[in-house]
Amino acid sequence: MGSHQPPQPWFRVGTLLSEKRSGVLMICSFLLPILIYSFVAYCPIFWGHAYELTIAARPDDKVEFGATYTQGFSMEEDEFTRFQKAIRDDNEKLTALYQQGDEADFGMSPRAARSHNKRLLREFEPVLSRNGLFDISVKEEMETKPYYQLLYGAAYDTWGEIATGKEQLQKGSLSEENREIIKKNWALLSSVSETYDSGKLYSKPIYKLIPQGNKQVARASWFPAPHQIIRRGWEDLTGKSELGDLNVPTRYLQSLKIVFFGFFVACLIGLPLALLAGTFSFFSRLIEPFTDFFRYMPAPAFSTILVVIFDIYDQPKIALVVLGTLPHLILMVANTTRMVDQPLLDAAQTLGARRGTLISKVIVPGILPHLYNDLRILLGWAWTWLVIAELIGAKSGLTEIIDTQGRRFHFDHVYPVILLIGITGFVTDQILASFRTVLFPYAASEKKGILSFAFAMVHKLFKSKKATS
Repeated sequence: MGSHQPPQPWFRVGTLLSEKRSGVLMICSFLLPILIYSFVAYCPIFWGHAYELTIAARPDDKVEFGATYTQGFSMEEDEFTRFQKAIRDDNEKLTALYQQGDEADFGMSPRAARSHNKRLLREFEPVLSRNGLFDISVKEEMETKPYYQLLYGAAYDTWGEIATGKEQLQKGSLSEENREIIKKNWALLSSVSETYDSGKLYSKPIYKLIPQGNKQVARASWFPAPHQIIRRGWEDLTGKSELGDLNVPTRYLQSLKIVFFGFFVACLIGLPLALLAGTFSFFSRLIEPFTDFFRYMPAPAFSTILVVIFDIYDQPKIALVVLGTLPHLILMVANTTRMVDQPLLDAAQTLGARRGTLISKVIVPGILPHLYNDLRILLGWAWTWLVIAELIGAKSGLTEIIDTQGRRFHFDHVYPVILLIGITGFVTDQILASFRTVLFPYAASEKKGILSFAFAMVHKLFKSKKATS
């Protein structure tokens, strides 16, 4: 009988886990935060319910409803019910005025009434866009007035087709109550003209559409659901956002330029200084004390000076990344340089190696694997300065989206950008970690990153398939 090996315990001091178990835990380290976030985001006991507006309106009561409500605005269930009631009350008052006949005082001039009616046509824009009846992307190519003339005409024609039963919108686009309101409005509008004409538009106020919305979990604005983050992220990336084209790819490339160019300049300046400080005590005492002092100075404190020196565009941002990274680079690499084995240096000197040869043939090759790791860590440090750097001078890059949309509480547009930065930094680091074993096969192996683990699994699968065939 073969002996059965008992499974190794998961928790054992000083013992490495198997590759399979390490891989499982790597996956769990990503899944657990996602699952916790999703549980909190979707569980109604934390948030209650709300409505995301698909059709908005403006109540006459500006005290109770002072804000301007637009498509996508989220309202708690009670507030949404009161919002709808306020619009119905406004429509009932309008009905009472029409019943008074010619003696009715609508409280606005014919010109003001036409402006009111145009605004109601404009509020139908989301329904038109959602049903493919109007292309809102042309707004970027047209001036404001011609764009809205086109929109008014599209809404006017669509109302006529809805009233006559010719237009069938997607299910859920329009409630039966709003269909009846559109029919009443069309009876008033078509009494003057059956086609849109700004000069001949009906000169009395028409009825408002009752607000509609999609019922959803009433999350806080700063806690969007995962599906919202994914959807908004994709829309922003492809230029199809409801906020317009945010130019995410262009801004992304600009941010990459700032991080990598800033890191490159920091390496160009810092590596020679660090090698000198780590090799010669003279340079160590000359360079490191002030560098150690300077690293405690907050780099953003120099932002105004950098703008004065380098102007307001990319140069001061790159300079800030350099300032934030350089002191740590000098100190870390200098310390790594001092880790070269002294017996190795003594042996080289015994064989007649001069200072230049010691540095180029002994010290630098001896520290390369550790230097590679240091630079990986420092590149991650450079990424942490990106958001601060892009705020100085003229706001730019991905940070402009984070700052602008965050101020407007559009956090479903903010989180995808933050994730994009994090994913880029993480993937870059994992790729560099995977190449370490290729560049330095003689160096001690490290813990495998998730990409290294994935490559190893694919390689094993390929070998097993090849063996069976």
